[in-house]
Amino acid sequence: MGCFLSKNGDTKASRIARWRATGIVALRDSKLKTFPDEIIKLDTSVRTLDLTHNRIDKWFFILFLYLAYILVKISLIQRGYVDIPVEINKLINVQRLVLAENFIERLPVSLGKLQSLKLMNLDGNRITSLPDELDQLVRLERLSVSRNLLASLPVTIGSLRNLVLLNVSNNKLQSLPESVGSCSSLEELQANDNLIEDLPSSVCNLSHLKSLCLDNNNVKQTPLNLLKDCKALQNISLHGNPISMDQLQQMEGFQEFEARRKKKFDKQIDSNVMIGSKGLDEGVDL
Repeated sequence: MGCFLSKNGDTKASRIARWRATGIVALRDSKLKTFPDEIIKLDTSVRTLDLTHNRIDKWFFILFLYLAYILVKISLIQRGYVDIPVEINKLINVQRLVLAENFIERLPVSLGKLQSLKLMNLDGNRITSLPDELDQLVRLERLSVSRNLLASLPVTIGSLRNLVLLNVSNNKLQSLPESVGSCSSLEELQANDNLIEDLPSSVCNLSHLKSLCLDNNNVKQTPLNLLKDCKALQNISLHGNPISMDQLQQMEGFQEFEARRKKKFDKQIDSNVMIGSKGLDEGVDL
């Protein structure tokens, strides 16, 4: 285990005291390949862990769970199978897990035991799949796994009823599971830069959906009732897809959607929010 040297020159004791007092460990851009020894002393005090943009791979992620929280044995079998004991459910306090910009390839199944999680950011890794046990993260509100290697999403994602934001942009997804329509609290769905051709009809069940971003895919059409049933929808972005503006305009509910979109635009102007150089974005390439 390597020892982390603070940029501010503070002592190990002061770092531990600060982390324990605030519940926040922020070590982004620290060139870490392993986890610093002092984190071991924190036990369950941590509520937010940010290790963005380091050099941590999947093995050190597992090792961290072993050392920092549960101090139980993890066996690593020759072929790479990870046996994490049920005691992982002792990670009861972590609410924000940020492991962006590392080299993580696989997530341990026991990640599903982190049932206090509200935010999980895994952007910019090498993850090829998400465990089915994701459905156990019942309090999860924001999940971002952009810039990975995902070819599909688990069907169990539909069990995340508190999920407000789902960002799966810049992966290799060819479709979204039908179960995504069961994410009843979802307000923002970002799936730009994938290989998606069709949207599941269940998307129409997302009554709280405000923003749907699918730029640079291969979407030829959307579910017929999308604009009619998604009555909160204010933004659709479909640039770089075969679908045309005419197709959207002919859909039932387009006028109501257009009114909501313009109302949001006017509100941004009234609030002095910066508007893009193109003004009111039509959402598709004209």
